Amino acid sequence: MQEYQTLTREAQDEFTEKRSRFIGYARPVTTEQEALDFIAAIRSKHWDAKHNVYAYRLREGHISRYSDDGEPSGTAGIPVLSVLQKGDLTDCVIVVTRYFGGILLGGGGLVRAYSHAAALGVNAAGVVTMRMSALCHLSCDYNQYGRIQSLIPECGGRVSGSDFGAAVEMDFSMTREDFERFLPKLADATGGRVTAEIVGEEFIPM
Repeated sequence: MQEYQTLTREAQDEFTEKRSRFIGYARPVTTEQEALDFIAAIRSKHWDAKHNVYAYRLREGHISRYSDDGEPSGTAGIPVLSVLQKGDLTDCVIVVTRYFGGILLGGGGLVRAYSHAAALGVNAAGVVTMRMSALCHLSCDYNQYGRIQSLIPECGGRVSGSDFGAAVEMDFSMTREDFERFLPKLADATGGRVTAEIVGEEFIPM
């Protein structure tokens, strides 16, 4: 897998349907324990709610889990999970809290309500594409720094840090394909006096 989509941050949104209050919470996570801890925190916060329905998907182990938390089977957890599946979102968790308003919504009404609350949470959190990128490093003279600083984003990279000592040490990231295209341009821009190396790789938000 060279890229995947997940949530940008933890967020929430809510709406009311026939006096029932639905609160959609969404958050990026990287492990099942993080997902379970978040679910437990929401349950503790809303201990007095009728239902705290959840769903999460993880890249590690290709895990997908959900819970109806007392709602009729198939009317809550699966619709929440479907929001993640349809958006091709992973490494994230959604909890939808429902305060029952006294009016039954019926099976179809519950499916629509939980889907809508989950989608509201996702929209509030925002979606980001994570792409496997090479972590790169180079060292250059001060008179070369300005051109190189411009060249890296021109080639699809992102500067993550610069250390100004006897020389300028630059850390940046880009895909391996972009790195291969970057090297000859770097050589042209610096007369072959500066080269760069890959020191690692990780998923970087794009």
